[in-house]
Amino acid sequence: MGKTTTSINLAAALTEAGRKVLLVDLDPQGNASTGLGVEVNDRVYTTYELLLEDIDLEEVILPSGQPGLSIIPATTDLSSADMELISNEKRSFLLHDALRQTAMDKFEFDYILIDCPPSLNLLTVNAMIAAHSVLVPLQSEFFALEGLSQLMMTIREVRQTGNKSLRIEGVVLTMYDRRNNLSQQVEQDARATLGDVVFKTVIPRNVRVSEAPSFAMPVLSYDTGSKGALAYRDLAQEIMKNNEELAGA
Repeated sequence: MGKTTTSINLAAALTEAGRKVLLVDLDPQGNASTGLGVEVNDRVYTTYELLLEDIDLEEVILPSGQPGLSIIPATTDLSSADMELISNEKRSFLLHDALRQTAMDKFEFDYILIDCPPSLNLLTVNAMIAAHSVLVPLQSEFFALEGLSQLMMTIREVRQTGNKSLRIEGVVLTMYDRRNNLSQQVEQDARATLGDVVFKTVIPRNVRVSEAPSFAMPVLSYDTGSKGALAYRDLAQEIMKNNEELAGA
């Protein structure tokens, strides 16, 4: 339970709070699309076309089953995009340009969330150059902090080469089990190392969160009173509060 689960449920929690949200599925596995009930046959135009073809946004932005939540879906076509992007001189800025075209204004999205691939590749760099900030789900497992240091290095490189204002939105601990000493140790290490960068909200290990994708819905719809749903609502509130404070600064 990591990035895609957090993308889906954070998006749902933000829309539940009255925000209009777009989720961009940039993972060739297309799990965010599946988790929001977008059938493969309905993914006629995807993030592949958004990056590599001159596609109308009306064609590629689809409604999800959640009010206020739209999605640009993905298919396995995206797995070949890395190779095709190499020869494009604007290869790192394609998503940035696609999401900032004037045609996007009429959709009036409050938040655009990008679900990145599991590896640090050219698609991930596109996401970081397009984004204002990076939210890092950190699984409460032994090697979690090791992978985090590699991600921080990539963020630093992107700041130097393509998006100097990129910031870290925060690190959110996921799959957290309060009864487990390892979870507590990972939390202590993360807070000692990163301080306020770690969100106060912790996402618990929760069966309902794991079950929800197989029913093609966020946990907030699948079991609205579950611990997982309550945690994602808290995370959304924390993020909205942080962004309001930034806007007012």
